[in-house]
Amino acid sequence: MEEEEETRHPYLHCMVAGGLGGTSGDLLMHSIDTVKTRQQGDPHIPSKYTSLSSSYLKILRQEGVRRGLYSGVTPAFLGSFPGTLIFFGCYEYSKRHLIDLGMNHSLAYLASGFIADLAASVVYVPSEVLKTRLQLQGRFNNPFFKSGYNYRSTLHATRTIVKEEGFAALFYGYKATLFRDLPFSALQFAFYEQEQKWAKQYVGSKDIGLGFEILTASTAGGLAGVITCPLDVVKTRIQTQINPSEGPMKNVYSDSRATSSSRTPGLVPEPIRRPQQSVRSISTSSPTTTLPKAGSVKLDTSSIFTGLKLVYKTEGLTGCFRGVGPRFVWTSVQSGTMLVLYQVLLRQLEAYPLIAWEGSSAL
Repeated sequence: MEEEEETRHPYLHCMVAGGLGGTSGDLLMHSIDTVKTRQQGDPHIPSKYTSLSSSYLKILRQEGVRRGLYSGVTPAFLGSFPGTLIFFGCYEYSKRHLIDLGMNHSLAYLASGFIADLAASVVYVPSEVLKTRLQLQGRFNNPFFKSGYNYRSTLHATRTIVKEEGFAALFYGYKATLFRDLPFSALQFAFYEQEQKWAKQYVGSKDIGLGFEILTASTAGGLAGVITCPLDVVKTRIQTQINPSEGPMKNVYSDSRATSSSRTPGLVPEPIRRPQQSVRSISTSSPTTTLPKAGSVKLDTSSIFTGLKLVYKTEGLTGCFRGVGPRFVWTSVQSGTMLVLYQVLLRQLEAYPLIAWEGSSAL
């Protein structure tokens, strides 16, 4: 059956609608993302964060909303809007040209998701590094959770990371992020476009209604999120550990007195005074495992494949899907919010255009 020709909105409309929709979804679900980051990057044994609901309530009760659940929201916003702006512009451009070249529509959606996310990654990866570290840390001098980080603000975090670890550290975990986000974006939009097609065929109209809009958008994101969860686990752990070039993470953890008296408050300079088994470097254990033996393998690699093998070897399949519950909720709701708003805003911009256009003939 031949594909029905789609309305081609102006690129500017797609970029604005996508930027606003994507940013709204990211900000709405930031607190769930914080819980997911804490679960995946918790350096304590046993883990302080287990289920989604208990972890959410614990962070809310102990640390509050702004400096707890919404820690890291500033770099998240600074990366989300320009990142999604670039993403939707590149996605629409790639999709249209690949389809015009005769590529199968499903492959065009998949390839366009890869291309668009690669283009946007230059913007959102540095913000992702800052966001994940601030989410893992919580508030400054956090008495409830020792993450190994102690930044005063987003600006202080940026300066400290560049000073202590080098500018390249802002792109630390870049390959791991791409290995997670490129497949996620490709699968998300391939699922979404296909589900939209099925919904239109079922309804018999291009207007499938709000219910099907929410269903197709949320299931596309949720399914893609579950499939790529192991990649997300490795990405989070690579980005939230100290740059391996600085040596082992022996100087990361210390008590609050050392933190407050440090000359450079961004990273605690004093070595650990506690027994080795009381804390762990990120990634050697999952919430349900016992204490690891001395000398157990640490995830001090930037290789996504090595990281996956280490996590599977030390934590099993459960470790690979650690935080899958919050990730499923986050990707479902974020994707639903982003794509539903994207469609709504496109219709509004069609009625009140930012630039002149002529329906499907517009580029």
